[in-house]
Amino acid sequence: MKRFMLFVALAAMLVVSAQPVCAESFGTAGEAKAMLEKAITALKADKADALAKFTKGEGGFKDRDLYPFCGGPDGIFTAHPTLVGKSLKDLKDKAGKPLGQDIYAAAKEGAIAEVSYMWPRPGTTEPVQKQSFVTKVGDQVCAVGYYK
Repeated sequence: MKRFMLFVALAAMLVVSAQPVCAESFGTAGEAKAMLEKAITALKADKADALAKFTKGEGGFKDRDLYPFCGGPDGIFTAHPTLVGKSLKDLKDKAGKPLGQDIYAAAKEGAIAEVSYMWPRPGTTEPVQKQSFVTKVGDQVCAVGYYK
């Protein structure tokens, strides 16, 4: 009986201690918004350098599942880890929602809006709720998304 109780206690400790590790493997809403604010500052300082850093994930612009992505006035990705040169404006989520159009419609200079859509977490195929903070800086529409 003592062994069983010890096993239960150890199992409970493992479950409780594992929860923060899982939660910490994904960015939060606050962290996503802060990264977008940092991206805005970088774009205003040097657009070409900022877009290159966003794409490469350099300069603090890649944190777990958080990264900025941008599209130009033509709707084509100008910054993204894998989609530069493809259409952001025509992008649809896994449920068929026109998320690229929604991002462009929500993006306003000097303001941060939110757009919701369904997208798989990195390394998975099952779509889950994702929220992106979006804004416009000059001719760039940029966002940072996080999973709910």
